[in-house]
Formats: sequence, structure tokens, C-alpha cells
Amino acid sequence: MNYIILAIITIFLLYLIYFYNETTKLNNKVKEAFSTMDIYLKKRWDLIPNLVECVKAYDTHEKEIFEEITKLRSNSYENLKSEEKININKEIISPLNKLVAVQEQYPNLKSDTNYQKLMEELTQVEDEIANSRKFYNALVKKYNTHITIFPNNIFAKGMKYEEKKMFETEERNNVNIKI
Repeated sequence: MNYIILAIITIFLLYLIYFYNETTKLNNKVKEAFSTMDIYLKKRWDLIPNLVECVKAYDTHEKEIFEEITKLRSNSYENLKSEEKININKEIISPLNKLVAVQEQYPNLKSDTNYQKLMEELTQVEDEIANSRKFYNALVKKYNTHITIFPNNIFAKGMKYEEKKMFETEERNNVNIKI
């Protein structure tokens, strides 16, 4: 009888060690994926003021777009928490798309070399963000599944592991970027 109890306790402890190690590995992978994505989000964050200034020179009618982007960028990026970074980047897409759409109204803007370079950079950064977001979300899904399936959910609650937030984007209309 003692051997059965000892075997059950041993199995329980081994599973607990496995759960902790696996959860820690997944959590670290999610953090690493967010850090990678964060680099691209910061690149876009830093690119936006240059794009705004370039477009401002051609357009004085779109003042509300400039104000909206400036308001969203009013906080220092480094001071934002991970979830705040996800949320603000979801919010900044709409005015950024409007800003990009302005170029259709100004043929001279399309031919401006600074603008062309900024748009190429923005396109590249947006592709990098999309790819890193897919990778991040795949790891978040794996992590969330790991901590919510039985019996892991019991251990996760006891160890205060919580589900991570996916980086989702709002439905948006594609803006045709022609250079």
C-alpha cells in the first residue's frame, strides 16, 4: 500500500516538474516572439513621424489625421507595457492607412524620393510585423492551449499562469501603395 502511495506521489511530482518546465519554455518563447515583433513595431513607430512630416508638406487638409497619429504616439514607446503596445498598434493602423491614402490626391507626393523611400520602408516593416505577428500568435495559441487543457489548467491556476493575449488586427481596407 505504501508503494502505491509513493508511486502516485512520485508520478504527481514528476508531472508537476514536467508541467512547470514546459510552461516556462513556452512562456519564454512567447516573450521572445513578442520581443522580435516589438522591434518591428518600434521601427514603424519611429517611421511614422517622418512619413507624417513628408505628407504634411503636401497636404494641409488632413489635419485630423496628423492630430490623431500625434495623439496616439504621445506616450513614449519604451514606457508602454506589452498589452498597451498591442492595443495602440491596433489603433494606429486606421489613421496610418488614411495617411497613406492621401498620396493618391497628390501626384507630386508620389514622385517625392523621401516619400518613396519611407513608403518602401513602411511596406517592408508591415510585412515583417505581419510575419512576426503570425509567429507570436502561434506560440500564444500553443501556450494558452497548454495551460487550459486538463489537468494542466489545475496546475496553471495554482501557479498563477494566465492566458496571453493574441495580437489581432482590426478589419481594414487595404490601401493600395503605389510608388
